[in-house]
Amino acid sequence: MEQLKYKSVFDIIGPIMVGPSSSHTAGAARIGKIVRNIFGEQPDSVDIYLYESFAKTYRGHGTDVALVGGLLGMEPDDPALPDSLKIAYESGMEVLFVPRNEKAEHPNSVKMLLTKGDRKMTVTGISIGGGNIQISELNGFKISLTMGTPTFITVHEDVPGIIASVTNLFSQAGVNIGTMTVTRESKGEKAIMIIESDEARPDLLHDLKKLDHIYNATYFV
Repeated sequence: MEQLKYKSVFDIIGPIMVGPSSSHTAGAARIGKIVRNIFGEQPDSVDIYLYESFAKTYRGHGTDVALVGGLLGMEPDDPALPDSLKIAYESGMEVLFVPRNEKAEHPNSVKMLLTKGDRKMTVTGISIGGGNIQISELNGFKISLTMGTPTFITVHEDVPGIIASVTNLFSQAGVNIGTMTVTRESKGEKAIMIIESDEARPDLLHDLKKLDHIYNATYFV
């Protein structure tokens, strides 16, 4: 008899969330929040390109309010999530939804263009079901970032030695780096580092933030 394997109870009953759909609401909120963490601050404006299922049902299933709630830093079960569009407007964040007709790599796909002053960043997220997500593109670079893996994200100044400082910190702590993605806006400007580690070490976040030239650092599993 074949045995079914689950990573957690949430794979069976789904995540705690403000409804109606784990893929279209909980997953969308998590995409928004991860994108906010990668960007490091609330954007002035965000263009949200929706594909396939997201494009067809984003209003009825609450994908719009969930994505924006995540961008505001909300969790999927935040009671303020249904008011996220109003909160975004009141906070000065402009949001544009653009449903697209073309096919995407997954039916629940969204691409965001975030802008803050001269800063711009593009991120593509996928809601793969049950509230689980994947970030598949960052500034044109193909990546594979998922929830459930210990992940550190830094926004830092693009100067020589910063990558060595970060990897040295992990080495001294005895933490192995599984994957690392580094991208930058332009030479000498802000850069982004995404590190997936083999073990959960949230205590390293404090040390990361103390390093020179680090603007912001976040951690999630």
